[in-house]
This record gives sequence, C-alpha cells and structure tokens, in this order.
Amino acid sequence: MKKIFLAAAVAAAFYTADAQQLRTPAASPTTTVKQDFALSSIEINYSRPGKKGRNIFGDLVPFGKVWRTGANNATVITFGEDVMVGNTKVPAGKYGLLTIPEATEWTVIISKQTDVTSPASYKQEMDVARVKVPVSTLPFSVETFTIGIDNMTSNSCDIGLLWDNVYVAVPVKADIDSKIMAQIKNIMEGDTKPYFAAAMYYMDNGKDLNKALEWLNKAEEQNPNAFWVVHQKAKCLAKLGKKNEARDAAIKSKDMAKKQQNDDYVKLNDELLKTLN
Repeated sequence: MKKIFLAAAVAAAFYTADAQQLRTPAASPTTTVKQDFALSSIEINYSRPGKKGRNIFGDLVPFGKVWRTGANNATVITFGEDVMVGNTKVPAGKYGLLTIPEATEWTVIISKQTDVTSPASYKQEMDVARVKVPVSTLPFSVETFTIGIDNMTSNSCDIGLLWDNVYVAVPVKADIDSKIMAQIKNIMEGDTKPYFAAAMYYMDNGKDLNKALEWLNKAEEQNPNAFWVVHQKAKCLAKLGKKNEARDAAIKSKDMAKKQQNDDYVKLNDELLKTLN
C-alpha cells in the first residue's frame, strides 16, 4: 500500500511540474491599440474572443446587459486629451469602455470604473458618458472581436467595434483648433517661424487664405527648391480665384519636381493644371 501511495505521489509531482512548464495560446488574446489622434493619442487595452461557431449577440453576449466589450479583464480606453464622445465632454484620462448591445442599437459607456468584468460590478453612477449608436449589419462574419480607430480626420475619429456580422462606431472629437491657433500666434512671434506648417493649417481648416498665401511666399523664400511649397502655393492661389497665377505656380512646381525626379509631384501638378484650364 505504501508503494502505491509513493507511486501516486511521484506521478502527481511529475504532472504538476509538467503543467507548470506547459504554455498554450490564450483563448482570448490581449492586445493594445494605440493611435496618434489630434494632439495626443488614444490607447485601448482589451481581449479578443473568437466566434468559434457560436451565436454571439443575443446569445453569448446577451442583449440588454452590460458587457465588458471583450473578454477576461475589463476593456480600458485612455484619452490623451479632452474629447467629446458623442455630445459629452470626457476629460483626458483612463476609463472603462463598456457597452449594452441590442439588436439595432448599442449603448456605449465611458466609465470611471476600469475593472468591470460583469454586470454585477457595474455602477451607473460612475458613468462619464453614454452614447447610443446604431448597429450596422455586415454581409460577412468576422471571427475575432476587434476594436479599431476608424474614419480619422485631424480632430475626429470613430471607435469601431466589430464582431461576427455587427459593426458599431462611436464618434469621438477633439477641440484642437483653439490650441493650434494659439500655438501659431505664439510661434510666429518668435525668431523661427514655421511658415509652411502654419499656411497648411490655414488652408486645410478654412482660415484666412490671404494670410496662408503670405506665409507660403515666405516659406518659398526660405527654401527656393521646395517644389512641394510651390505646389501648395498654386493650390492656395486657385482657391483665391487667381487662376493665371495658380497656373504659373503649378508649372513652376512641376518643372522643379521633374528636375528633382519626383514623379508624384509631377502628377499632382498635372492634375491641378487640368482644373485650371
């Protein structure tokens, strides 16, 4: 009998040691998405469960109940600056990203709670923002749950949630204009003036085009071989309705680009010239 117990103990010891050394893939791997956005970044930490032949929304993920928006640990989103989620201001910081799925519409929650893994631990009074977003039904199925940062502009994006045949987009915006305009004002009072960058911001954001043109002329003086500056000058002149001057600038930029063997800008100038005929 002692020999039997001894053999069992030895077998158990070997099994435990072997189990401690065994490493297998996670059923729902953890990932981090970090995207430069506006003047900072958005970072999302979450786990990615798979469909694995299961019915997802309305079954594995029940309708009408708070979902951690992933698996395993809570899904956490970090905003590097103040943003608007839907119509609600969310200060820079770290938050839980929770959802309440329904068949045609989801409620997306930004919560001060960063540890919610079940409906029982959720506290609505900790909500920072709630936004309702429509469900888009896809003509195909996505195996692995995915959170992405989609449809980016300089000051807006969508937090996209994608799984099975469902996609929802959470609108996010950042107020960067006042900050950038203040930066431009301060920097332009200094010795080193970023004429080209300032002009591009004015052109891209509907600001004073005459001021943008003034800065582009200064940028061209700083770097006479910069065909890309002359190209933007041509575009600015075109927006101001000065077609003849715009055409001359586009031809000049094209010739400069040819000499410097930049086919991309040759093509860009050709396309611009077509609009100026």
